[in-house]
Amino acid sequence: MAALRGPRALLWRWWPNPLRRRSDRIEAWTMLAVALSALLAGTLGGLWATRSVELNLARERDEWRPVIGVLAERAPGTASGSEQVWAEVRWPAADGPAHRGQTRVDPGSAAGTPVTVWTDLQGRMVTRPATEAQASLRAGLIGVLVGTTAALVPLAGGRLLSERLQRRRLDQWDTEWERVGPQWRWKTG
Repeated sequence: MAALRGPRALLWRWWPNPLRRRSDRIEAWTMLAVALSALLAGTLGGLWATRSVELNLARERDEWRPVIGVLAERAPGTASGSEQVWAEVRWPAADGPAHRGQTRVDPGSAAGTPVTVWTDLQGRMVTRPATEAQASLRAGLIGVLVGTTAALVPLAGGRLLSERLQRRRLDQWDTEWERVGPQWRWKTG
């Protein structure tokens, strides 16, 4: 007799077979439901997260504006350094008083040097918004992560249920063997 191989081996629980137990049918339908719910949860969760991140980053691109500020003090370091350093910057605000904050500038820049800072609608300093390409990449990666996580929840539940059904089958097997086993003693020995 040839061993079961290929796709047929995956579907054995649905075949008519006198040895197939009720728990085999329950497990087959449960695992099908788990696979479909994992696919659905992963897809919907990933698409929802991707869309949400894309909308958030598009809103940031629309609302955040560059403002020209000035260095409040000379930037530390020498002009020969290639890495930027932190320095205090002032920029005008629409509501009156000037805002202050820290940003990265070229080392050794003189006080009063113009510096571009990005601000939100309230005039608070923010980072430069993500470009459309950066936003698409970020949204896609977050969508994959959220979708994978959402799909793992039903898969973990299905795994726990499968293990419980397996334990139950083994207990039933032990009970059945205790009932049938003594009948075979006279044939052995």
